[in-house]
Amino acid sequence: MADLAVYYEHPAWFTPLFRVLDARGVDYVKINIQDHSFDPAVLQAPAPVVLNRLAMSSFLRQDEHAVFYSQAALAHWEAAGARVINGPAAMAIDANKARQLSLFTQLGLAIPASRVVHSQADAARVAKDLRAPLIVKPNIGGSGSGVTRYEDAAEVAMWAADKGLPPAIDNVTLVQEYVPARDGRVIRCETLAGKFLYAIALNGAGTTFDLCPADVCMVDKPSITIEAYTPPPELIAAVEAVAQAAHLDVGGIEYMIDDRDGVARFYDINALSNFVADPLTVLGYDPHEQLVDFIQLQITDRRRQAA
Repeated sequence: MADLAVYYEHPAWFTPLFRVLDARGVDYVKINIQDHSFDPAVLQAPAPVVLNRLAMSSFLRQDEHAVFYSQAALAHWEAAGARVINGPAAMAIDANKARQLSLFTQLGLAIPASRVVHSQADAARVAKDLRAPLIVKPNIGGSGSGVTRYEDAAEVAMWAADKGLPPAIDNVTLVQEYVPARDGRVIRCETLAGKFLYAIALNGAGTTFDLCPADVCMVDKPSITIEAYTPPPELIAAVEAVAQAAHLDVGGIEYMIDDRDGVARFYDINALSNFVADPLTVLGYDPHEQLVDFIQLQITDRRRQAA
């Protein structure tokens, strides 16, 4: 049995990760999510350490997506004794933007004014309680999918009447006040092992809701520029608290400064970290090296436990 199984879906996103694993001589197998099945009567994992690289945006690429399937598979492997990196607990938060907002609130962090609903009619009703402009956002998303801006509650009601609001694959929808990000900038903080790793500023974020910063994502977003960024200490501490509370082994946490009042508003937790495009230029190093350091520590720990 290999030391590591990489459970992944997108064919191009993980080339940098595989390159570092190969260079380090890590014994690993690739598990393509789309070709996978498991026997629940056989309590066995594919490797002592499993790295979950499922993207919530997978439903955009396959009608028969694996978002809900993966929750069962990862839980099965964890029950079999595997160390699942970004396991079921992290995925439960990653796959639920409503829970993310609740978690931010529990930690005393500000969020965009929001309402959570499960029907189009309710979306129209609660929109009246929020300041315009508004956005409607599916509970499970990725790459900005389905996030739509409306000028006021009347426009939301008009689209809701024709069932034309963005569909949510779990029938849970967020209605939020549109937050004008100061300087058109969103901050994405990456974490590893519950600690701050680095942050980037995505400038021009007001032009799109698709803020994926990886190489394969940036080709169609010429209006977005990326630069290294250092948040103030209190926001780094907040990011680390979120990562730990979300059981996030590796992943991104995003916030923006509300230009209306200067408040940092947290709005997204993303357990799939492709890291930033051209990291050597932006950061001066490749964070995949640190990720593989962490993976190798998990492998060593599992070997020690098995000895």
